[in-house]
Amino acid sequence: MLTDSLNRATKDPNSDAHKADLSGSSMDRTINRPVWRIWLGLAIGAVLIIAAIVILWQIQSLDPDIRVAALDRTRIATVSQGSFEDFIPIRGEVTPARTVFLDAIEGGRVETVHVEDGASVKIGDLLAVLSNSQLQLDVLSREAAVEEQLNNLRTLELDIERNRIDHARNIIGIDYQIRRLTRLTKRLEPLVEIEGGSLRADYQDSSDELDYQQKLRAVTADAQETDARLGGLQIKQLRAASERLNKNLTVARGNLDGLNIRAPVEGTLTAFNAEIGQSLARGERIGQIDSPNNFKIVAGVDEFYADRIQPGLTASVDLADRNYELQIGKVYPQIIDGQFTADLLFVGGAPNDLRRGQTLSLRLSLGGSQSALIVENGPFLQTTGGNWAFLLDESGQTANRVPIRTGRRNSDHIEILDGLSEGDRVIVSTYTPFAEADRVQLEK
Repeated sequence: MLTDSLNRATKDPNSDAHKADLSGSSMDRTINRPVWRIWLGLAIGAVLIIAAIVILWQIQSLDPDIRVAALDRTRIATVSQGSFEDFIPIRGEVTPARTVFLDAIEGGRVETVHVEDGASVKIGDLLAVLSNSQLQLDVLSREAAVEEQLNNLRTLELDIERNRIDHARNIIGIDYQIRRLTRLTKRLEPLVEIEGGSLRADYQDSSDELDYQQKLRAVTADAQETDARLGGLQIKQLRAASERLNKNLTVARGNLDGLNIRAPVEGTLTAFNAEIGQSLARGERIGQIDSPNNFKIVAGVDEFYADRIQPGLTASVDLADRNYELQIGKVYPQIIDGQFTADLLFVGGAPNDLRRGQTLSLRLSLGGSQSALIVENGPFLQTTGGNWAFLLDESGQTANRVPIRTGRRNSDHIEILDGLSEGDRVIVSTYTPFAEADRVQLEK
């Protein structure tokens, strides 16, 4: 049969028998594994995984998080009882104690510049001259309005005076007629009783004329009083209007004079950048005058000391082998980027070689020296905030995390209020590599 198969395969290379013989599939045999062995393997694997998880959990629950730190890169300090000097180092910038700004009262074109930036000026010195044609026309217009108002006032006063004179003349004439008619009536009155007739008519006419003149005088006197009262009110109003115009004219002339920029105080001219031909807007700042040889220090203080810094505290600075004392004059309440600002004034005069913008390092005293439990200041505060620290054990090879409470601090020492004792050794270098650990192992 083998010979027949070979013959058939030789005869027909595409036949199934030929292909089966070539691949060897006719010789393979399927072996079936028992199902219980598969389940047994899975169960053993699951038990091993669970056991590993339990072991890891027990290890983590029994041992704290331990980190290793290099001993030669770790700074260790000893807690001791010593003298704590309550001061803080601060940096400040030298600024003039008084600065007066120069602004263009009225805008205009710069015609002339008489001084240069950095020059020393005195009160009233001419710095620059501006021109403003519109302002000059405005002043001329106001002057014309004032003159017109004054002319109206003079005309009204003349009219009132003329009316007063006319009324006075009329009253004089009327009084003359009253006196004349009174005498005439008195002469005719006895003659009428004797002669009667024609004299009676003359007496009656003179009596009527006397009555008319008396009434005319009363009306004329009333008109005189009314004209005087109204004229007085008009004069008062015109004078008030003239005063207002004069004040406006004074202001306009002052603005016109403001085109001549002068030094309001004595000092050093700085930031003065006026150029000939330059156009300045109204109120534009063109420079400032700093008080000469009178400086203050503007220093930034950490917000941690906000409740302890107040005017009157003293500070010191070393310049040119000499110590200078300063005093806080003003504390600004605004806190920006974790700092607030304080002004410090020199006590007894500032050094002569100070320059504006110069930076100085000062020691600000917050109190006298006192005995306290202290430890060296270090970068660990940036991580812990003074709330905990790594305390070394007796072997000096392991440090455990312990809670502490700190008080005052300066650039050299930190006051320990609770959590540490004299002689304890703590890590004071940075805690960044092991900030989350409970224990640190120190190795060489």
